[in-house]
Amino acid sequence: MTVELEIDIEPPPGVLRWLISCDESGVDGSQFYGFGSLWMKWQRRGEFHAAIKELRERHGYSAEIKWTNVRPRYIAFYRDLVDFFFRTNWLVFHCLVVRKAKVKKELHRGSFDLARQKHFTMLLTNKIKRCLRTHKGREQTFRIWVDPIASSYKKADEVVEIIANRVLRRVFGEVRPVDKVFTHDSKEKASIQLCDLLLGAVMAAWRQEASAAVKLDLQKCIADYLTWPDLRSDTHRDERKFNIWYFYDPSQGDREVETRQVKLVHPLEGAG
Repeated sequence: MTVELEIDIEPPPGVLRWLISCDESGVDGSQFYGFGSLWMKWQRRGEFHAAIKELRERHGYSAEIKWTNVRPRYIAFYRDLVDFFFRTNWLVFHCLVVRKAKVKKELHRGSFDLARQKHFTMLLTNKIKRCLRTHKGREQTFRIWVDPIASSYKKADEVVEIIANRVLRRVFGEVRPVDKVFTHDSKEKASIQLCDLLLGAVMAAWRQEASAAVKLDLQKCIADYLTWPDLRSDTHRDERKFNIWYFYDPSQGDREVETRQVKLVHPLEGAG
């Protein structure tokens, strides 16, 4: 894979740029697959990385942050990381969960690969639309960082960028909100790593696959900040801090989960 070099140039004065760091889960044939996105304003990224560095140094943690790396000896670090996320007003997490068996392959040229790509783009464009409408008085752009996308399509990140802007143009006219989609190795981007952790916890709950006590403990830790008993649910669509969108098709039968109201232990204040 050829990774395009990202030039770190600030947006023009007055332009609000968002940084969206993304990861995926369930590409290995799991019952559910999903996509996660961690949002912050572009200018917050330095503050974010400084906070993660401080947490690492305090706990002596040097490994990559990810769901599969949660171990008993690291649980204090991961609990503090979750606490940091929920206490930080300007960080939000939104994800999409899809039951693979409910996907109609005939609508996607018989390809789960194409279906997944469409669902990922749908998550991004849906959330970007809401953001554009919320801040409609501001010129906005969206910089997207993704862990390498598991796809048979060459330059899958470019495909996402093109399709996303095409979808948004239909709604907002001649605008190009997604300025660029860049592929980054998650080892190099702490924001993608935090997205992996939160998405991994959610997906493990939906698949009911976490058996290690330490992972069940961390799932419960996250759920407690939402005032939920567990993470096997979806949220109302307007939930801003921690949003779980279940891609449900009413024609495919009854819902498998009940939508829950989020009551944050640390309520959001302002726009961040």
